[in-house]
Amino acid sequence: MKNPYEVLGLKKGATDQEIKLAFKKLAKKYHPDLHPDDKQAEAKFKSISAAHEFLKDKDRRRRFDAGEIDATGAETQQHYYRDYAGPSAGSHASQEGFASNEDLEEFLSRAFGGMGGGMGAGMGGMGGRRSGGRAGMKAQGQDVSYTLRVSFLDAAKGGVNTLQLPDGKTLKVTIPEGAEDRQTLRLKGQGGPGYGGGPAGDAYIELHIEPHAYFVRKDDNIHLEVPVTLKEAVLGAKIQVPTLTGPVSLTVPKGANTGTKMRLKDRGIRNRKNGQKGHLYVTLKVVLPDQEEPELAEFLESWTPRTAQNPRKEMLS
Repeated sequence: MKNPYEVLGLKKGATDQEIKLAFKKLAKKYHPDLHPDDKQAEAKFKSISAAHEFLKDKDRRRRFDAGEIDATGAETQQHYYRDYAGPSAGSHASQEGFASNEDLEEFLSRAFGGMGGGMGAGMGGMGGRRSGGRAGMKAQGQDVSYTLRVSFLDAAKGGVNTLQLPDGKTLKVTIPEGAEDRQTLRLKGQGGPGYGGGPAGDAYIELHIEPHAYFVRKDDNIHLEVPVTLKEAVLGAKIQVPTLTGPVSLTVPKGANTGTKMRLKDRGIRNRKNGQKGHLYVTLKVVLPDQEEPELAEFLESWTPRTAQNPRKEMLS
C-alpha cells in the first residue's frame, strides 16, 4: 500500500476534517458506479478507501506518523529492533534507521548472537536467514513515486520517454498508446534496492499530459478547429488539415459556415480496452482577409441578398 496521505493528496499531519473531505471528493470522482467496467477507476477507488480506513484510525495514524508502523500496519524494522533490543540499540540505530546494511547485520549479530539456535530458528520464522553465524533478513525495497511530463502526441500515439531521477540516473518509460492524464504506470523492480538479497521495490510514474496547440481530447475523440477563408467557405474547397499521424485532405462543402462540423473516421485515439479508434471532429471557422480587399468591399456594397437574414434574431427575442 502506498503512503495513505499521498493517496488522498494530503500532507503528513492532516486533520480529521481534511482527511474526511479529501476522501469524499476523491470517492465521488472514482466511484465504480460512475465508471462501469473501468478497472483503473475501480482500483483507484479501492486505494482511496483503504487509505481513508487507515488514517481515520487515530491510534494507527499516530503510530504511522511516528514511524512505528508502515502503510500496511506492520511494525517497521527500526521500531521492532529498537523495542526488542532495548537501549543498547541506540549506538547503531538513529530515528532514521540504520546507516547501512552492514550496521544492521552487526546489530543483529550482537543482539541475538549469544542466544543460541532457538533465536536463529525464530528469525527463520520471520523470513530471515543465518549465514556465517550472523543473522540476516530479506526485505523488498521501498516503492518510489515520480511524475513525468508527456507531450500530447506521445500520449496519443505511444512512445518512449526518459525520466531523470534525483540521483542522476535515468529510467526509460514506455508510454502506452492512448495514455491519459494522471494515469499511473508501474515499473516493476525499478524502486529502492532490496535488503539482504530481497527484491527491489517498484517505481510508480504518474503521467502529466501537456496540452496541444490545436488538438483537444474528449474521451477517445479528437476535436480540432480549422480556419477557412471566405472564398473556401462560399465556393467549397479541398484543404489540408492536421491529424495525429500527419496532414490529410478534407473537402469543405459549398456554403460552409463557422461552426460547420465534419468527422474524419478512425482518426482519433485507440481505445485501450477494445482496440477501436475514436474519430477526429473538425469544426470550421470562417475568417475574413487580414488585409483590405477593395473588390470584395465594392461587391458587398452593391450586393442585395435574396433572403433577408438577421443572425442575431434569437439573441434579441
